[in-house]
Amino acid sequence: MTNPLLDLSGLPSFDAIRPEHVGPAIDQLLAKAEAAVKAAEQVSPVSWDSFVVPLDDATERLWRAWGQVGHLQAVVNTPELREAYNSNLPKLSRFGSALAQNLALYAQYKALAEAPEAAHYDAARRKVLENALRDFRLGGAELDDASKARFAQVQEELSALAAKFSQNVLDATDAWSYVSEDATELFGLPAEVVAAARAAAEKDGVPGWKLTLQMPCYLPVQTDADNRELRARLYRANAERASEFGDAALDNSANIDRILALRAELAQLLGFASYAEYSVATKMAQSRMK
Repeated sequence: MTNPLLDLSGLPSFDAIRPEHVGPAIDQLLAKAEAAVKAAEQVSPVSWDSFVVPLDDATERLWRAWGQVGHLQAVVNTPELREAYNSNLPKLSRFGSALAQNLALYAQYKALAEAPEAAHYDAARRKVLENALRDFRLGGAELDDASKARFAQVQEELSALAAKFSQNVLDATDAWSYVSEDATELFGLPAEVVAAARAAAEKDGVPGWKLTLQMPCYLPVQTDADNRELRARLYRANAERASEFGDAALDNSANIDRILALRAELAQLLGFASYAEYSVATKMAQSRMK
């Protein structure tokens, strides 16, 4: 069986990717990435072509394949695809944490930055090195062993919480609809939006027009609908997705509280006063106040 997640020669073949492709592809690409990491640890003397290129190639293939899976589970989610995503997420989180805390790789990057050839690098390569060294520090490479272990645990839990948060929002979006039986309520909407709403109602076997929070419906309602009450109805529903105002099973309130607590702990482990300070370390803003 050809696995489209292993074909990274061109644009993603989203239409060919199936849930059963995810585990085998991720396991294979993860094994190759881990082998590349071990090889990179031993490179001597270190150079751009012998160290950075093969390491980046192997890890980029893994993250590119995983990015395709993440995109699909966000836009065409099914129970099978969600299970494939959630079951493989911890592997990727652990690999990412281990990579960021790998002292041997950190030392190799430091050696490359101090090597004579680095003085002749162009701006792009210098920036790659600068960012790599920064990311090791922000990934916990300089922490003691106990703090490293806790940092990795926090990262893994945050990854799971972020996935759950997004999936709750997706489920809440899919669950909401409003059926209007008054054609005047739709005045101002483009004809194709009205037709799609009618088709959606017919598919459900109900009269009228079915409006949803999916962007092809939601955005035209907000920008084109003449009816203020209709715009407000969808606006409030969109703002209240996965909150205490809806289905308790999809309420993200507890997830938000836990995410905030873990982010604060993560920042504290790295010596930042707040998560905001940690966040701006990789941004153009010079301080959290900006």
